[in-house]
Amino acid sequence: MTTDKNKFWDSKLFIEAVIESFVKLNPFILWRNTVIFVVEIGAIITTLITIKNIIHGEYFAFNAQITLWLWFTVLFSNFAESLAEGRSKAQARSLQQTRSETIARKLLANGDVENISALLLRKGDIVLVHENEIIPGDGQIVEGQALIDESAVTGESAAVFRESGGDRDAVTIGTKIVSGNVKIKITANPGDTFLDHMIAMVESAHRQKTPSEIALEILLIGLTIVFVVVIVTLIAFSKYLNIAISVTVLISLLVCLMPTTIGALLPAIGIAGMERLVKNNVVAVSGRAIEAAGDVDVVLLDKTGTITLGNRFATELISDDGVDPHLLAETALLSSISDETAEGRSIVTLAKNNLGVRGSEIQIPEGSVFIPFSVQTKMSGLDYIDGEIRKGAHDAVEKFVNKRQGTISKKIKDAVEFISREGGTPLVVARGGKAIGVIYLKDVVKHGISDRLNQLRHLGIKSIMITGDNPLTAASIAKESGVDDFVAEAKPEIKLKIIREYQEKGHLVAMIGDGTNDAPALAQADVGVAMNAGTQAAREASNMVDLDSNPTKLISIVEIGKQILITRGSLTTFSVANDVSKYFAIIPAMFSVKYPILNVLNIMHLTTPHSAVLAAVIFNAIVIPMLIPLSLQGVKYKAVPAEKLLKTNMFVYGFGGLILPFIGIKLVDMLLVALHLV
Repeated sequence: MTTDKNKFWDSKLFIEAVIESFVKLNPFILWRNTVIFVVEIGAIITTLITIKNIIHGEYFAFNAQITLWLWFTVLFSNFAESLAEGRSKAQARSLQQTRSETIARKLLANGDVENISALLLRKGDIVLVHENEIIPGDGQIVEGQALIDESAVTGESAAVFRESGGDRDAVTIGTKIVSGNVKIKITANPGDTFLDHMIAMVESAHRQKTPSEIALEILLIGLTIVFVVVIVTLIAFSKYLNIAISVTVLISLLVCLMPTTIGALLPAIGIAGMERLVKNNVVAVSGRAIEAAGDVDVVLLDKTGTITLGNRFATELISDDGVDPHLLAETALLSSISDETAEGRSIVTLAKNNLGVRGSEIQIPEGSVFIPFSVQTKMSGLDYIDGEIRKGAHDAVEKFVNKRQGTISKKIKDAVEFISREGGTPLVVARGGKAIGVIYLKDVVKHGISDRLNQLRHLGIKSIMITGDNPLTAASIAKESGVDDFVAEAKPEIKLKIIREYQEKGHLVAMIGDGTNDAPALAQADVGVAMNAGTQAAREASNMVDLDSNPTKLISIVEIGKQILITRGSLTTFSVANDVSKYFAIIPAMFSVKYPILNVLNIMHLTTPHSAVLAAVIFNAIVIPMLIPLSLQGVKYKAVPAEKLLKTNMFVYGFGGLILPFIGIKLVDMLLVALHLV
């Protein structure tokens, strides 16, 4: 089943939605949508009236046509919701089937490989996945790199790159490796995977309505009650004036005056918003969080793993005066060749690039004994027949060199001081009892984060980096990344305090983090987004999890939240304006026979009272399917001032909703007369 976001009318999905539309006619299901439930009651009443007309040999064509279009109104409403649900559920079914059929190659403790069903995998298991194979569970790549087709999850056809050791190591169940071989550590038990969260999220029975959605439903119920009272009043009024108004016409008036358009499309808007979030590889615990994201104006970002890659990487080799840079690169490489940390691997990579060599070309001195890093020595390296090589913290290497009657030159000391002042980590390299240079390790800011933070600024959102690092390091990273403000040496309680202070001032706060120490702040924030590559505590405390572990994803989350709010507001504006126009079709039709002066309100020049009422009911029904694509795709959000956005909304959906019925009802009226249906 395709989930391409541009394919609204997939044939299989269309048929399933049509069938589901009839299933939802069950009053015990439909009562949850009050507006459409009232329309169904009206359709039942007019159906009974039509049957009575037929039995007694009375004129029934008008009542039959009204009945038909009232049922179509209910079915179109059900179809909109069913199509939105079907698109999401099709995505889930596809993945569910994939999971049940996938065989995982589980790596055992003794190094053997066991083929088991993906359903039997547990958190912590290590699996091997090769080219053209399906990834059997949510996890992190611990070895290797690959191009992965995520279209089964996101609907996007372009493959994405994933590798171990960085912030792009998270993989999702049901996706497929296009190229490469990887070793994956499973991070979720059955029942707690992305797939399971998505299924629960898209199923109507589990989808919690947002506060805005609930408020709008209350408004719709209130308007429905008001118009029911109006119709009851009209019955008494017509009897007092001795005007005969049929029950069918009164029901038609009620249906046309009620906000049926937004009532029909409201469930679809909410479900489609959740689906758009899923397509962005974000799992939300509730719709409330998505909606809150639309109003966020302050965001706190943890530094390590969120703004930066999470590990310090070697970016520069600084050689001492008189030392050949190639000798420093070779020494740095040998000192790190047994270092399996991300820092150690980055030093090897940098040194290889400087030397222009490959792994097979590295010459290890004869009789070498590798010295691993330890907390006690703060150094690593190797001993060989003709000497010693070490790299490590400045004070540790200085003691090592002094014991061998060596010294640390002023240039190296200046380099150490400069790197420390810039917020980096200096590692001094020594060979043969002499310090020969410095390795510059620094927190690497994630690619593109500066541009994305600038986009947040244009959206009116203040960004604050919060970190446990010292002020110098924090200031350096803050300047490079482009955050609006930063807080250094922040403990978990400080993060919590900052969020509460902003919330007390009326701000909506988002927090992005990945560590256990971020958990309290993630839980307190209005929108807590945890990186999938982060700790379990962080994921459990948040109300959203980003499967890509990409902090810039907040832009997409905010835009989706705003898009849901704008779409709901736009279609509500259109629905209300739409209803106003219908007054000019039905009111003259009801009273102009008794009071011809009311024909002045028939500005559309509708042919007869029957054609006017029927045209209004038909237009009221067909406008719903016309707006289904818009409700599913959403009104496009643009980062413009709220005042301009309101004016655009009122003009396009307010004025447009007012004018369109005049044109549409008139055209339907002309068609009815031409076909002799009235």
